[in-house]
Amino acid sequence: MLTEQRYQKIMDMVDRKKTVTVLELVQTLKISESTVRRDLVSLDKLGKLIRVHGGATALNLQYETSDEGISERSSLNIEQKHTIGKYASQLIVPGDFVYLDSGTTVEIMASYITEKNASYVTNSVWQAKALSKHNIPVTIIGGTFKAITEAIIGSEAVESLQKFHFTKGFFGVNGISEVAHFSTPESSEASVKRTALSHCKESYILADSSKFDKISAVTFGQLENSTIITTDLAPKNYHHTIYVKEGEEK
Repeated sequence: MLTEQRYQKIMDMVDRKKTVTVLELVQTLKISESTVRRDLVSLDKLGKLIRVHGGATALNLQYETSDEGISERSSLNIEQKHTIGKYASQLIVPGDFVYLDSGTTVEIMASYITEKNASYVTNSVWQAKALSKHNIPVTIIGGTFKAITEAIIGSEAVESLQKFHFTKGFFGVNGISEVAHFSTPESSEASVKRTALSHCKESYILADSSKFDKISAVTFGQLENSTIITTDLAPKNYHHTIYVKEGEEK
């Protein structure tokens, strides 16, 4: 295959999927890994795409490097968040040991939780408040308080989570992509998310459609290890995904 033909095929995939991995390109184009990497370097220099670790992204893929406050994020895509949160709350059954991560969609989920024969742990003041409104006991882990997201983060929070083994965990996310997987803007918060994920038998990422094909600064989890709960407005090219519609019940 001529160089220009390879370039065109690579760009066709990037334009269609927004993110591609080296392995995907090797398998699709039937060329060597070294050739793919060399082509990605060349296309990046030509300003056709953005080369990242393990693959490439489209130029118009959104990058997010800072956190917004809860008040700013809570009003975005509110109908989707309620649909996702309501569905996720119904996955909790008696006897579950549940971790609730920080994030506005998880907060909305917490407001729908009614299962009192389960145990709950969270790193979010907002999630704890939402559960307390239903007289549901909840444990908040220790650590450093991050004001902008009202989450508990830091080394003490990570250490606190090491002793727990959750049956289910529900997580917020800033970006989802096939290159960076699940990502968030801040490394300390990413460490808490990563630790909690690793201590969950089942983990769910709650994400409205705006979170897809977006990369944030720090990866905290891999696509293949968690189930994404989103709406049918989200892209269809993500594996391990549950799509829910307005009013859909478990």
